[in-house]
Amino acid sequence: MKSFAIGGLAVAATFAFAGLAGAETYVRAGKEKINVVDKGGRLYCTRVSDGYEMCNGMLKQQDGSWKGKKMKHPDMPRWMSFNGTVIFTTAGLSIKGCAVGMCDSESWAKVK
Repeated sequence: MKSFAIGGLAVAATFAFAGLAGAETYVRAGKEKINVVDKGGRLYCTRVSDGYEMCNGMLKQQDGSWKGKKMKHPDMPRWMSFNGTVIFTTAGLSIKGCAVGMCDSESWAKVK
């Protein structure tokens, strides 16, 4: 019973960061600034330089992650969409996209 409670606290602490107070800035690929914001229960990840939207209104899940089927990748054709997942951590976030059985993920550092 103790290990379950401790594990539950660790999970709760990890996902406590999923509640965004406002727009937060992250760095993608070591150089691109991305504004991440929860707008009415939908997650948006917008590249600062040109307004390119990647998360496209992902929905928060019970486990604290965010998921959506309209994720975009800036290095892929604009017509392509992916099943995406975002998980927040204390240092930043992990974003993963999958299409046609292939997946790729990135870690973005939070700007302090």
